Amino acid sequence: MQTRQSNFNEIVMQAIFFLSALISVLAVLAICLFLFMRGIPAISEIGFTDFIFNEKWGPVNIPASYGILSMIVGSIYVTAGAIVIGVPIGLMCAIFLSEFCPDNIYKIVKPAVNLLAGIPSIIYGFFGMQVIVPFVRENFGGNGYSILSASIILGIMILPTIISISESSIRAVPESYAEGSYGIGATKEETVFKVMVPAAKSGILTSIILGIGRAIGETMAVVMVAGNAVMPLNKIELLKPIRTLTTNIVTEMSYASGLHESALISTGVVLFVFIIILNASLSLISSKTQRN
Repeated sequence: MQTRQSNFNEIVMQAIFFLSALISVLAVLAICLFLFMRGIPAISEIGFTDFIFNEKWGPVNIPASYGILSMIVGSIYVTAGAIVIGVPIGLMCAIFLSEFCPDNIYKIVKPAVNLLAGIPSIIYGFFGMQVIVPFVRENFGGNGYSILSASIILGIMILPTIISISESSIRAVPESYAEGSYGIGATKEETVFKVMVPAAKSGILTSIILGIGRAIGETMAVVMVAGNAVMPLNKIELLKPIRTLTTNIVTEMSYASGLHESALISTGVVLFVFIIILNASLSLISSKTQRN
């Protein structure tokens, strides 16, 4: 009787787990179908070349123009700036927490890093408007609403992802690696930077790619500090305002209709393709690292 009840419970739990996995897959498929069914026809109507490679965005102009090239470049600039700022700081912080941090300091720094991950993006946006934008305006010039400001705030926002995953990856390296390094006379710093960190490169690269995904998909903080201006490619500069793909959607979707609305959904398709490329890169890097 007990065995029969155990088998029944096992079947029920397997069904629940399968249903949970199925719901996740169906949700992804539903999002894909919505985006591509609503976005691809608009791209066809506008023209793929005019949509992707035209830098003029003017849905209310006569004739209307729906080029997103400047926003693609803006997204790349802002994300690249976030990588330059966030990756070195995040990686060094992860190394410090995993290898050098005293326990009494770790109890303070680690919760602070976790708290960064829980702060809403709108709060980051307020912080950027009140602190980052004036700092950039007073020290670098311009009006402060710029690629640089957006890069700084995004660099801060991706820190929790990079720090947490990189720290876990470094801690997961077998202790025998460090013992072997010490055994041949290496110092603590040499062991960490030449043995432990290279051994954890798969997890570190994963954290960087996930951080890039967070940066390229962020909306609210960017729209509050980037200036939200569509700039021609020849006028895109570090201290000039910029509009990214995500901010373009959130700015205009509330009043868009017809082809304009479809073009914004098509912008989401382009962003979605970027995320797919990032995930594919992550899988490729992971598989290569495992083979090595």
